[in-house]
Amino acid sequence: MLFDLPDDATLYAALLARDPAWDGRAFVGVNSTGVFCRLTCPARKPKPENCTFYASPAACFDAGFRPCKRCYPLHSLIPDDPAVQDLLTRLDADPAKRWSETEVVALGHDPSTIRRAFKRTFGTTFLDMARARRLQMGFTTLAAGGQVIDAQLEAGFESASAFRAAFGRMLGLNPGAFSTDALLRADWFQTALGPMIDVADQTHLHLLEFADRKALPAELKRLVKATPTGIGLGRTAPLAQAKSELEAFFEGRSADFKTPMAPAGTPFTKSVWDALQLIPAGQTRSYTDLARDLGKPDSTRAVARANGANQIAVLIPCHRVLGADGSLTGYGGGLWRKRKLIDLERQFQ
Repeated sequence: MLFDLPDDATLYAALLARDPAWDGRAFVGVNSTGVFCRLTCPARKPKPENCTFYASPAACFDAGFRPCKRCYPLHSLIPDDPAVQDLLTRLDADPAKRWSETEVVALGHDPSTIRRAFKRTFGTTFLDMARARRLQMGFTTLAAGGQVIDAQLEAGFESASAFRAAFGRMLGLNPGAFSTDALLRADWFQTALGPMIDVADQTHLHLLEFADRKALPAELKRLVKATPTGIGLGRTAPLAQAKSELEAFFEGRSADFKTPMAPAGTPFTKSVWDALQLIPAGQTRSYTDLARDLGKPDSTRAVARANGANQIAVLIPCHRVLGADGSLTGYGGGLWRKRKLIDLERQFQ
Protein backbone atom coordinates (compact mmCIF):
# COMPACT_ATOMS: atom_id res chain seq x y z
CA MET A 1 0.00 0.00 0.00
CA LEU A 2 1.38 3.40 -0.99
CA PHE A 3 1.51 6.29 1.47
CA ASP A 4 2.85 9.82 1.60
CA LEU A 5 6.60 9.89 2.18
CA PRO A 6 8.18 12.13 4.81
CA ASP A 7 10.48 14.97 3.82
CA ASP A 8 13.72 14.30 1.93
CA ALA A 9 15.89 15.11 4.96
CA THR A 10 14.25 12.31 6.97
CA LEU A 11 14.65 9.84 4.14
CA TYR A 12 18.26 10.84 3.45
CA ALA A 13 19.06 10.30 7.14
CA ALA A 14 17.45 6.84 6.86
CA LEU A 15 19.56 6.17 3.75
CA LEU A 16 22.78 7.09 5.56
CA ALA A 17 21.78 4.90 8.53
CA ARG A 18 20.58 2.04 6.29
CA ASP A 19 17.48 2.05 8.44
CA PRO A 20 15.69 -1.31 7.96
CA ALA A 21 12.40 0.28 9.02
CA TRP A 22 12.23 1.85 5.54
CA ASP A 23 13.17 -1.26 3.58
CA GLY A 24 10.50 -1.75 0.91
CA ARG A 25 8.60 1.39 2.01
CA ALA A 26 10.77 3.97 0.24
CA PHE A 27 13.36 3.92 -2.56
CA VAL A 28 16.05 6.31 -3.68
CA GLY A 29 16.74 7.21 -7.31
CA VAL A 30 20.36 8.26 -7.76
CA ASN A 31 20.37 10.92 -10.47
CA SER A 32 24.10 10.65 -11.15
CA THR A 33 23.98 6.91 -11.96
CA GLY A 34 20.40 6.32 -13.14
CA VAL A 35 20.00 3.51 -10.58
CA PHE A 36 17.37 3.14 -7.86
CA CYS A 37 18.03 1.39 -4.55
CA ARG A 38 16.58 0.32 -1.25
CA LEU A 39 17.44 2.68 1.59
CA THR A 40 19.40 -0.22 3.11
CA CYS A 41 21.66 -0.58 0.04
CA PRO A 42 25.31 -1.24 1.02
CA ALA A 43 26.64 0.82 -1.89
CA ARG A 44 28.49 4.09 -1.33
CA LYS A 45 25.99 6.81 -0.43
CA PRO A 46 25.23 9.52 -3.00
CA LYS A 47 25.20 13.21 -2.21
CA PRO A 48 21.80 14.54 -1.10
CA GLU A 49 21.45 16.70 -4.21
CA ASN A 50 21.67 13.54 -6.35
CA CYS A 51 18.83 11.76 -4.51
CA THR A 52 15.14 11.59 -5.37
CA PHE A 53 12.87 9.49 -3.16
CA TYR A 54 9.94 7.36 -4.30
CA ALA A 55 7.32 5.18 -2.64
CA SER A 56 7.51 2.22 -5.05
CA PRO A 57 9.70 0.54 -7.68
CA ALA A 58 7.04 1.41 -10.27
CA ALA A 59 7.51 5.12 -9.52
CA CYS A 60 11.28 4.68 -9.92
CA PHE A 61 10.78 3.01 -13.28
CA ASP A 62 8.41 5.76 -14.36
CA ALA A 63 11.13 8.30 -13.56
CA GLY A 64 13.62 6.43 -15.75
CA PHE A 65 15.72 4.66 -13.10
CA ARG A 66 16.89 1.02 -13.34
CA PRO A 67 17.21 -1.37 -10.36
CA CYS A 68 20.46 -1.66 -8.42
CA LYS A 69 22.37 -4.93 -8.82
CA ARG A 70 23.67 -4.80 -5.25
CA CYS A 71 20.50 -4.42 -3.19
CA TYR A 72 17.93 -5.96 -5.60
CA PRO A 73 15.12 -3.45 -4.95
CA LEU A 74 12.67 -5.58 -6.97
CA HIS A 75 12.65 -8.03 -4.06
CA SER A 76 10.39 -5.44 -2.46
CA LEU A 77 7.69 -6.59 -4.90
CA ILE A 78 7.59 -9.80 -2.90
CA PRO A 79 5.07 -9.81 -0.01
CA ASP A 80 6.46 -8.00 3.01
CA ASP A 81 7.69 -11.03 4.96
CA PRO A 82 10.89 -10.22 6.92
CA ALA A 83 11.88 -13.90 7.10
CA VAL A 84 11.57 -14.36 3.33
CA GLN A 85 13.45 -11.12 2.70
CA ASP A 86 16.21 -12.16 5.10
CA LEU A 87 16.77 -15.53 3.45
CA LEU A 88 16.67 -14.08 -0.08
CA THR A 89 19.27 -11.50 0.87
CA ARG A 90 21.52 -14.19 2.36
CA LEU A 91 21.09 -16.35 -0.73
CA ASP A 92 22.04 -13.48 -3.04
CA ALA A 93 25.10 -12.75 -0.90
CA ASP A 94 26.35 -16.36 -0.97
CA PRO A 95 24.67 -18.49 -3.68
CA ALA A 96 27.23 -21.30 -3.18
CA LYS A 97 26.26 -21.89 0.45
CA ARG A 98 24.80 -25.31 1.32
CA TRP A 99 21.69 -24.60 3.37
CA SER A 100 19.95 -26.96 5.79
CA GLU A 101 16.89 -26.69 8.00
CA THR A 102 19.22 -26.59 11.01
CA GLU A 103 20.84 -23.40 9.67
CA VAL A 104 17.44 -21.86 8.98
CA VAL A 105 16.42 -22.59 12.57
CA ALA A 106 19.72 -21.14 13.85
CA LEU A 107 18.72 -17.82 12.26
CA GLY A 108 15.56 -17.80 14.35
CA HIS A 109 13.16 -18.93 11.61
CA ASP A 110 10.58 -21.67 12.00
CA PRO A 111 11.22 -24.16 9.15
CA SER A 112 7.56 -25.04 8.58
CA THR A 113 6.61 -21.36 8.42
CA ILE A 114 9.45 -20.67 5.98
CA ARG A 115 8.45 -23.65 3.86
CA ARG A 116 4.87 -22.43 3.58
CA ALA A 117 5.91 -18.81 2.90
CA PHE A 118 8.24 -19.75 0.05
CA LYS A 119 5.80 -22.25 -1.45
CA ARG A 120 3.02 -19.66 -1.31
CA THR A 121 5.14 -16.91 -2.86
CA PHE A 122 7.47 -18.77 -5.23
CA GLY A 123 5.95 -22.22 -5.66
CA THR A 124 9.11 -23.81 -4.25
CA THR A 125 10.85 -24.11 -0.89
CA PHE A 126 13.83 -22.06 0.22
CA LEU A 127 16.05 -25.15 0.36
CA ASP A 128 15.05 -26.12 -3.19
CA MET A 129 15.68 -22.56 -4.37
CA ALA A 130 19.14 -22.60 -2.78
CA ARG A 131 19.88 -26.00 -4.34
CA ALA A 132 18.89 -24.64 -7.76
CA ARG A 133 21.33 -21.74 -7.35
CA ARG A 134 24.12 -24.20 -6.59
CA LEU A 135 23.16 -26.38 -9.54
CA GLN A 136 23.41 -23.32 -11.74
CA MET A 137 27.02 -22.93 -10.66
CA GLY A 138 27.70 -26.57 -11.57
CA PHE A 139 25.98 -26.09 -14.93
CA THR A 140 28.19 -23.07 -15.65
CA THR A 141 31.30 -25.11 -14.84
CA LEU A 142 30.24 -27.84 -17.27
CA ALA A 143 29.48 -25.26 -19.96
CA ALA A 144 33.01 -23.88 -19.56
CA GLY A 145 34.45 -27.34 -20.29
CA GLY A 146 34.83 -28.56 -16.72
CA GLN A 147 34.50 -32.20 -15.72
CA VAL A 148 31.54 -33.53 -13.76
CA ILE A 149 33.70 -33.72 -10.63
CA ASP A 150 34.56 -30.03 -11.03
CA ALA A 151 30.89 -29.14 -11.44
CA GLN A 152 29.96 -31.26 -8.45
CA LEU A 153 32.47 -29.48 -6.22
CA GLU A 154 31.51 -26.05 -7.55
CA ALA A 155 27.86 -26.83 -6.76
CA GLY A 156 28.77 -27.97 -3.25
CA PHE A 157 27.65 -31.61 -3.52
CA GLU A 158 29.52 -34.21 -1.50
CA SER A 159 29.19 -36.96 -4.10
CA ALA A 160 28.98 -37.21 -7.87
CA SER A 161 25.89 -39.40 -7.61
CA ALA A 162 24.03 -36.79 -5.53
CA PHE A 163 24.99 -34.08 -8.03
CA ARG A 164 23.89 -36.18 -11.01
CA ALA A 165 20.59 -37.04 -9.30
CA ALA A 166 19.80 -33.40 -8.42
CA PHE A 167 20.83 -32.25 -11.89
CA GLY A 168 18.64 -34.90 -13.50
CA ARG A 169 15.61 -34.06 -11.36
CA MET A 170 15.73 -30.41 -12.35
CA LEU A 171 16.56 -30.79 -16.05
CA GLY A 172 15.40 -34.29 -16.87
CA LEU A 173 18.89 -34.99 -18.24
CA ASN A 174 22.04 -36.15 -16.49
CA PRO A 175 25.26 -34.14 -16.97
CA GLY A 176 26.62 -36.82 -19.32
CA ALA A 177 23.59 -36.50 -21.61
CA PHE A 178 24.81 -33.20 -23.00
CA SER A 179 26.67 -33.78 -26.26
CA THR A 180 29.99 -32.13 -27.10
CA ASP A 181 29.19 -31.80 -30.83
CA ALA A 182 25.52 -30.79 -30.57
CA LEU A 183 23.99 -28.16 -32.82
CA LEU A 184 21.72 -27.01 -29.99
CA ARG A 185 23.37 -25.33 -26.99
CA ALA A 186 21.93 -24.65 -23.55
CA ASP A 187 22.74 -21.80 -21.17
CA TRP A 188 21.65 -21.10 -17.59
CA PHE A 189 21.62 -17.55 -16.25
CA GLN A 190 20.21 -15.50 -13.39
CA THR A 191 17.44 -12.90 -13.74
CA ALA A 192 15.55 -10.64 -11.36
CA LEU A 193 12.82 -13.30 -11.17
CA GLY A 194 15.05 -16.32 -10.78
CA PRO A 195 17.29 -18.50 -12.98
CA MET A 196 16.34 -19.22 -16.58
CA ILE A 197 17.50 -21.83 -19.07
CA ASP A 198 17.56 -21.23 -22.81
CA VAL A 199 18.41 -23.46 -25.76
CA ALA A 200 19.38 -22.30 -29.24
CA ASP A 201 21.27 -23.29 -32.35
CA GLN A 202 23.54 -20.86 -34.18
CA THR A 203 20.64 -18.88 -35.64
CA HIS A 204 17.44 -19.30 -33.57
CA LEU A 205 16.19 -19.63 -29.99
CA HIS A 206 14.22 -22.82 -29.37
CA LEU A 207 13.47 -22.71 -25.64
CA LEU A 208 13.52 -20.20 -22.78
CA GLU A 209 12.10 -21.24 -19.43
CA PHE A 210 12.45 -20.49 -15.73
CA ALA A 211 14.63 -23.24 -14.31
CA ASP A 212 12.03 -24.38 -11.77
CA ARG A 213 9.21 -24.83 -14.33
CA LYS A 214 7.83 -28.33 -13.80
CA ALA A 215 7.47 -28.94 -17.54
CA LEU A 216 11.13 -28.12 -18.26
CA PRO A 217 12.50 -31.71 -18.03
CA ALA A 218 9.91 -32.98 -20.52
CA GLU A 219 10.54 -30.04 -22.84
CA LEU A 220 14.30 -30.65 -22.87
CA LYS A 221 13.78 -34.36 -23.50
CA ARG A 222 11.57 -33.55 -26.49
CA LEU A 223 14.28 -31.30 -27.91
CA VAL A 224 16.88 -34.04 -27.46
CA LYS A 225 14.62 -36.57 -29.16
CA ALA A 226 13.90 -34.23 -32.07
CA THR A 227 17.56 -33.31 -32.63
CA PRO A 228 19.99 -35.99 -33.96
CA THR A 229 22.99 -34.42 -32.21
CA GLY A 230 21.14 -33.71 -28.94
CA ILE A 231 21.87 -30.70 -26.76
CA GLY A 232 25.25 -29.38 -25.66
CA LEU A 233 26.33 -26.68 -23.24
CA GLY A 234 27.65 -23.29 -24.18
CA ARG A 235 26.66 -20.00 -25.76
CA THR A 236 25.49 -19.14 -29.27
CA ALA A 237 24.61 -15.75 -30.74
CA PRO A 238 20.83 -16.12 -30.11
CA LEU A 239 21.51 -17.14 -26.49
CA ALA A 240 23.70 -14.09 -25.94
CA GLN A 241 21.10 -11.84 -27.59
CA ALA A 242 18.23 -13.25 -25.52
CA LYS A 243 20.19 -12.77 -22.29
CA SER A 244 21.08 -9.19 -23.23
CA GLU A 245 17.48 -8.34 -24.12
CA LEU A 246 16.20 -9.86 -20.88
CA GLU A 247 18.73 -7.83 -18.86
CA ALA A 248 17.44 -4.66 -20.55
CA PHE A 249 13.87 -5.76 -19.87
CA PHE A 250 14.35 -6.47 -16.16
CA GLU A 251 16.31 -3.24 -15.74
CA GLY A 252 13.39 -1.32 -17.23
CA ARG A 253 15.28 -0.12 -20.32
CA SER A 254 13.46 -1.97 -23.10
CA ALA A 255 10.71 -4.48 -23.82
CA ASP A 256 11.70 -4.79 -27.48
CA PHE A 257 12.66 -8.41 -28.19
CA LYS A 258 14.33 -9.14 -31.53
CA THR A 259 16.00 -12.51 -30.87
CA PRO A 260 15.13 -14.84 -33.79
CA MET A 261 12.98 -17.70 -32.50
CA ALA A 262 11.96 -21.12 -33.82
CA PRO A 263 9.45 -22.60 -31.35
CA ALA A 264 8.17 -26.06 -32.26
CA GLY A 265 4.40 -26.35 -32.59
CA THR A 266 1.43 -26.85 -34.87
CA PRO A 267 0.35 -24.09 -37.28
CA PHE A 268 -2.47 -23.18 -34.87
CA THR A 269 -0.25 -22.93 -31.77
CA LYS A 270 2.26 -20.87 -33.74
CA SER A 271 -0.53 -18.52 -34.80
CA VAL A 272 -1.44 -18.06 -31.12
CA TRP A 273 2.20 -17.37 -30.22
CA ASP A 274 2.41 -14.82 -33.05
CA ALA A 275 -0.69 -13.12 -31.66
CA LEU A 276 0.87 -12.99 -28.18
CA GLN A 277 3.81 -11.05 -29.57
CA LEU A 278 1.43 -8.39 -30.89
CA ILE A 279 0.23 -7.53 -27.35
CA PRO A 280 2.12 -4.37 -26.34
CA ALA A 281 4.14 -4.48 -23.13
CA GLY A 282 2.05 -3.08 -20.30
CA GLN A 283 -1.21 -4.35 -21.77
CA THR A 284 -3.14 -7.59 -21.29
CA ARG A 285 -5.71 -9.63 -23.22
CA SER A 286 -8.11 -12.43 -22.32
CA TYR A 287 -8.15 -15.84 -23.99
CA THR A 288 -11.48 -14.84 -25.51
CA ASP A 289 -9.92 -11.68 -26.97
CA LEU A 290 -7.12 -13.72 -28.54
CA ALA A 291 -9.53 -16.23 -30.04
CA ARG A 292 -11.57 -13.38 -31.51
CA ASP A 293 -8.44 -11.68 -32.89
CA LEU A 294 -7.50 -14.93 -34.63
CA GLY A 295 -10.92 -15.10 -36.26
CA LYS A 296 -11.80 -18.21 -34.23
CA PRO A 297 -14.17 -16.96 -31.50
CA ASP A 298 -15.17 -20.52 -30.52
CA SER A 299 -11.58 -21.66 -29.91
CA THR A 300 -11.00 -20.07 -26.48
CA ARG A 301 -9.99 -23.37 -24.87
CA ALA A 302 -7.65 -24.25 -27.71
CA VAL A 303 -6.07 -20.80 -27.41
CA ALA A 304 -5.59 -21.36 -23.68
CA ARG A 305 -3.89 -24.73 -24.35
CA ALA A 306 -1.59 -23.15 -26.94
CA ASN A 307 -0.77 -20.37 -24.49
CA GLY A 308 0.18 -22.96 -21.86
CA ALA A 309 2.32 -24.88 -24.38
CA ASN A 310 4.56 -21.87 -25.03
CA GLN A 311 8.22 -22.84 -24.46
CA ILE A 312 9.75 -19.37 -24.86
CA ALA A 313 8.83 -17.41 -21.75
CA VAL A 314 8.76 -13.59 -21.62
CA LEU A 315 9.91 -13.13 -25.24
CA ILE A 316 6.65 -14.80 -26.33
CA PRO A 317 4.60 -13.03 -23.64
CA CYS A 318 2.01 -15.59 -22.55
CA HIS A 319 2.04 -13.82 -19.17
CA ARG A 320 0.03 -10.98 -20.77
CA VAL A 321 -3.08 -13.16 -21.05
CA LEU A 322 -5.64 -13.09 -18.21
CA GLY A 323 -8.91 -14.84 -17.48
CA ALA A 324 -12.16 -13.31 -18.73
CA ASP A 325 -12.73 -11.87 -15.24
CA GLY A 326 -9.25 -10.34 -15.10
CA SER A 327 -7.79 -13.08 -12.88
CA LEU A 328 -4.18 -14.15 -13.39
CA THR A 329 -5.11 -17.81 -14.17
CA GLY A 330 -2.32 -20.33 -14.72
CA TYR A 331 1.29 -19.63 -15.62
CA GLY A 332 4.02 -22.27 -15.94
CA GLY A 333 6.60 -20.02 -14.28
CA GLY A 334 4.33 -19.47 -11.27
CA LEU A 335 1.56 -16.94 -10.65
CA TRP A 336 3.90 -14.85 -8.53
CA ARG A 337 6.15 -14.35 -11.58
CA LYS A 338 3.17 -13.54 -13.79
CA ARG A 339 2.11 -10.84 -11.34
CA LYS A 340 5.65 -9.41 -11.18
CA LEU A 341 6.02 -9.44 -14.98
CA ILE A 342 2.76 -7.54 -15.43
CA ASP A 343 3.81 -5.06 -12.72
CA LEU A 344 7.21 -4.56 -14.34
CA GLU A 345 5.70 -3.93 -17.75
CA ARG A 346 3.52 -1.05 -16.56
CA GLN A 347 6.56 1.18 -17.01
CA PHE A 348 6.53 0.49 -20.77
CA GLN A 349 2.98 1.81 -21.33
